[in-house]
Amino acid sequence: MGIYRESDNHIRTTGRAPRVWHSFAMAERRSPLIVAVAWGEIEVENLGTFKDVKLYPGGGRAWDWSETGTSHSPGIRPADVAELIDNGVTVVVLASGMEERLGVTDETLDLLRSRGIGVHVLETRAAVRTYNELAASVPVGALLHSTC
Repeated sequence: MGIYRESDNHIRTTGRAPRVWHSFAMAERRSPLIVAVAWGEIEVENLGTFKDVKLYPGGGRAWDWSETGTSHSPGIRPADVAELIDNGVTVVVLASGMEERLGVTDETLDLLRSRGIGVHVLETRAAVRTYNELAASVPVGALLHSTC
């Protein structure tokens, strides 16, 4: 699979999820759906609301950039996607932010390609739409940034 870049001002909302933090449906290894996205907030079914979030088959958690030293430039690093790979994704959706200010390093894209993992790099609202569509049929992971 290739790299897809897209800009889109559409916001997809499908409902409200409980504001509970826990490992989502570990017996069921599907990727949790995103039910709402707005500036500074991403709401995920059965997981709650986050500013930035990592999602993968069976769960997700807050994406803390300080764990890997991530910043807008150069952007998402291989260490950021390692947890997604460890959770068995076949496709990854990387959100570049609402204003597309978050980059992705070439090393990150190379790592995903070398593992045979498809990757989509999209503006956050487009990333949410793509992620939810993929979650219905494949083990998908995402790194989603809800601001700039």
